[in-house]
Amino acid sequence: MALPKTMRLKGHRAFDYVHKNSFKYYGKLMTFKIARSNPKILISHNNIHSLNNFKVAITISKKVSKKAVERNKLRRILQDCLLKNINQENNHKPYWLLVNLKAGNFYNDNINLLEEFQYLIFKSGLFK
Repeated sequence: MALPKTMRLKGHRAFDYVHKNSFKYYGKLMTFKIARSNPKILISHNNIHSLNNFKVAITISKKVSKKAVERNKLRRILQDCLLKNINQENNHKPYWLLVNLKAGNFYNDNINLLEEFQYLIFKSGLFK
């Protein structure tokens, strides 16, 4: 299941903002970058009602896997895990989250990937 459109972070200005103004949490398989939301950046996306909500972007480079099918599978697994952990009250926290998967041969090991993902979610303090 994909993220709802209201939760998806998009646009190069939003990504630049997160890269420059974020707190970073590092794991063996991925990094989290968390920044306070900046709704002024997203005004051009015409989604006025959810500008200040929690937004997420999961990026997976070709260094992880050359096959788009594998990268999309990993993205769906992480999105599903995120949607299971989130509830409505967390959806209104004004943060933007960028998840970057590091290069490596781990994409067949979903258990370690999900364990680290949940560890970094709770370490960052987004969800309690």
